[in-house]
Amino acid sequence: MRKFVFVTGGVLSGLGKGVVTASIGLLLKQSGYRVSLQKIDPYVNIDAGTMNPYEHGEVFVTDDGKETDLDIGRYERFLDENLSARNYATTGQVYWSVIRQERAGSFLGKTVQVIPHITDEIKKLIQRPLEDCAAEIAVVEIGGTVGDIESLPFLEALRQLKDELPADDTFFVHLTLLPQMSSTDELKTKPTQHSVKELRGIGIQPDAIVARAERSIPADVRRKIALFCDVPETNVIEDIDQFSIYDVPLVIQREGLHAAVSTGLKLPPRMPDMGPWSRRVEKLRHPSRRVRIAIVGKYIELRDSYISIHEALIHAGIHCEVGIDPLWVSAESVDEHGPERYLSDVDGILIPGGFGDRGVDGKVEAVSYARTNGIPFFGICLGLQCAAIEFARNRLGMKSANSSEFDSETPHPVIDLMETQSELRDKGGTMRLGAYPAVLAPDSISVSCYKTPEISERHRHRYEFNTAYREAFSSAGFHVTGASPDGRLVEILELEDHPWFVGVQFHPEFKSRFVNPHPLFVGFVQACLERHCC
Repeated sequence: MRKFVFVTGGVLSGLGKGVVTASIGLLLKQSGYRVSLQKIDPYVNIDAGTMNPYEHGEVFVTDDGKETDLDIGRYERFLDENLSARNYATTGQVYWSVIRQERAGSFLGKTVQVIPHITDEIKKLIQRPLEDCAAEIAVVEIGGTVGDIESLPFLEALRQLKDELPADDTFFVHLTLLPQMSSTDELKTKPTQHSVKELRGIGIQPDAIVARAERSIPADVRRKIALFCDVPETNVIEDIDQFSIYDVPLVIQREGLHAAVSTGLKLPPRMPDMGPWSRRVEKLRHPSRRVRIAIVGKYIELRDSYISIHEALIHAGIHCEVGIDPLWVSAESVDEHGPERYLSDVDGILIPGGFGDRGVDGKVEAVSYARTNGIPFFGICLGLQCAAIEFARNRLGMKSANSSEFDSETPHPVIDLMETQSELRDKGGTMRLGAYPAVLAPDSISVSCYKTPEISERHRHRYEFNTAYREAFSSAGFHVTGASPDGRLVEILELEDHPWFVGVQFHPEFKSRFVNPHPLFVGFVQACLERHCC
């Protein structure tokens, strides 16, 4: 069986296509089907790796080292499965592949054109997950909105696939917005009508419409959408704001989208097993206690930059039956006004990854505040590096200690460029990326969280802890408790005589799932809860 669900968007971006795509995939998986989720982004970048977070939010990394859009992370968190490079495609990848084929003479002298060569390559990329991972149903999200010039080749490829495959092998879901006029309190359908008209002009008729709205959609509005957009009224799906994104699969199931997809693809009727998911949603809605955790970062005004961190804290909170109140703190504000002003009443402090020296001094001050006040601390990637810098300066007396990323002339480069990075010139796709193994020290905090001496975690960095300082750190109580199997790369540092102080060079947030929280985040939240209760 090879079937496709295509998810497109109209009116404006940011409506939640990724959440709807992940929800459809989850419902199909819980119905017993092997499902693959794929994101297609119409930008010309090869991947998301060289993009500023202000451009596209967080860069998510897969096990095989692909730097992707944040929606791949959302897919993994919903499906509780590892995805890979084959689940992510961009315009840049498509054209890069076609141009290399042209240079190799693969087109036998023909003129290379958008149709058929670019669209053929797109169709090949869309079908690849089904061929590579034996999935039965592929759910494919097309980034951007209908009408964008960048999306046209992809939509044309979908139109061709629709015509090439049997009629019951494709199903189109179109996500739109129903704006509400403040003067009349009326939900307006015209933007949806125009969006569908644009889609039909390309040759694609949606089979279901998911309508985002601020309130419940009246029956007469549903009938109007169904009439003007030529879809069954039962396939007009209400999608109003929820308590959390994890409510969405349950909502669209109640609304009938899962049944509509099954009917359209001629699948036998199956009821998805959403019991465990529902129980976790209830725990999320009704925690017995709450903890306050400060996230000290560089891009605080853009929360999508740290979306995996935020979700991993939520997952751990559900496991510990505690609500998470995140306090987003600008590292530059800490540097300007001091940590006491922002961190005096928190139960834990987390410093996420990042690049560049902006805000680093504030992060170092936040580390010092956590270390000296016994506040549970979790440093991730750059967070570990800031912890090493702070410890070297304030405990080891190396006042000029720094990372060579920030000060190439520092006499104490406790963080230094990895040997494998020294000769690289290209920026895209050249960091230490993807999953690498590590060995944990016995009797460490980390091994008590993981409950196994060997782990595999995902990385995205160029700089690392300088092992020339390992002995000095250890003698002062800051120990290497996780390292690569050959012992050359430091993966985890832990501070003794502290309630919970852990820094990791990898990104554990990338492997946290809604039904399977990451053990380090669970340990951190538990430590925050213990401090709160004391």
